[in-house]
Amino acid sequence: MYNQPLLDQIRERIALSDIVGKNVQLKKRGHEYHGLCPIKKKKTPSFTVNNAKGFYHCFGCGKHGSVFDF
Repeated sequence: MYNQPLLDQIRERIALSDIVGKNVQLKKRGHEYHGLCPIKKKKTPSFTVNNAKGFYHCFGCGKHGSVFDF
């Protein structure tokens, strides 16, 4: 249904933290970014973004995904 090579190119060229950072205040810690969950509005920074792996994950609510899911 979707052009997989095109989706892969988009993932490689877009830093997920740039997209998420427009909605979530992120702080870099090592190779990941951490912030408050934009989904459940938690008060602890349980939301992580990993640009190298191309995914986000919230340890508070369990939501995770790629740039296309966010």
